[in-house]
Amino acid sequence: MPDKPDSFYTTFFKGLRTFRHLFSAIPVLGILLNTVILFGCANSDSSGISDSTEVWVGTWSTAPQLVEPRNMPPAPGLSNNTLRQVVRVSIGGDSLRVRFTNTFSTSPVTMKAVQIAVSTGGSTIDVSTGKELKFNGRPDFTMSPGVSITSDPFSFDLEPRMDLAITIYFGETSPDVTGHPGSRTTSYLLTGNAISSIDFTDAARADRWYIINGIDVKAPEPAAAVVILGNSITDGRGSGTNQQNRWPDILAERLLKNPGTAHVAVLNQGIGGNCVLRYCLGPSALDRFERDVVEQHQVSWLIIMEGINDIGQTPDSAAASQVAKDLIAAYGQMIDDANAKDILVYGATLTPIGNSFYYSDFHETARNTVNEWIRNSGRFDAVIDFDKVLRNPEDTLTILPVAHSGDFLHPNETGYKMMGEAIDLKLFE
Repeated sequence: MPDKPDSFYTTFFKGLRTFRHLFSAIPVLGILLNTVILFGCANSDSSGISDSTEVWVGTWSTAPQLVEPRNMPPAPGLSNNTLRQVVRVSIGGDSLRVRFTNTFSTSPVTMKAVQIAVSTGGSTIDVSTGKELKFNGRPDFTMSPGVSITSDPFSFDLEPRMDLAITIYFGETSPDVTGHPGSRTTSYLLTGNAISSIDFTDAARADRWYIINGIDVKAPEPAAAVVILGNSITDGRGSGTNQQNRWPDILAERLLKNPGTAHVAVLNQGIGGNCVLRYCLGPSALDRFERDVVEQHQVSWLIIMEGINDIGQTPDSAAASQVAKDLIAAYGQMIDDANAKDILVYGATLTPIGNSFYYSDFHETARNTVNEWIRNSGRFDAVIDFDKVLRNPEDTLTILPVAHSGDFLHPNETGYKMMGEAIDLKLFE
């Protein structure tokens, strides 16, 4: 997937290249244009890094949604206070830019100051690594409703699987908040301007992310990303808080340890309670596909593991049968859209639901219909059969007793480890 242009100057110099041939018969003008183009190519990247063998690639992301009332920030709230949020990246590099979003809010959000530093565990940071973020050269920025912003690039020695702390001192914020409730990672909120504080021990805490949306890293080619589109099983319900052991995390660690895939980043775009076909929790997978998949940087692969919420919420066999057909059509549409961007698409089968709150004969029939299509249609570039990985051989309708979190639907930490370790890394070589 081609890199996005960073500035006006990138577009300007591309235009010069387009028109250069028009002046080839005028030697002096041609020389001048070539000089300008060469100069521009060496300097158009505002990060100050001109190495043409490096590319911007997503190293961390989370899918945004409108935060439900029960998942709103704790007191004292975001306005005029300071929030520290911790994320774990996948691949490393030498320059970063950070994305923030106000996509689903109805009022502006002002960030008065933003800093990033290496997390040393809990709420503390290595202050020597701290960097102030800027936006078009300024330390502050107000995001209007529906707007996202990416920081100016800045140098940073990012190690693979490093924990970063993003600290934001807010001005006025929106009463409805854009964020990601299923962070499985603790965030820390202090009253007033605490942007320079090393330790947020006395902060209010919430296992949620707010406003932050993604991190891109400048990394040597052939660095590329795999996006994972999913629901709570991808988002990590049942994994350990602050343990970073969802199945996409297990995959990311395996990719880094394998010499043939150490350049591959993992972007987790799971949303708990999400559906493919309609708004459930967060926008449907179809509605968010462009933003959460195609617009991510340097994406080469997509894993789709989503659809069980669509099936499980149907009221009868006729509705379940129709949803199965509609899911198959939706997968086909996403495959076509991704392939058009040179993204390989891998289909992951839906895991067992026996004994769960989603189980019935007609729900199981619909799940099997979808899984058989994933396995046998030939539409996917490869199949990852999580159903076979997690099913209990003594009762194939259910998840292995050691692998579920108690509800017979969501895996536990053992189940996520099994999923992450079952994926063939050759798919990404």
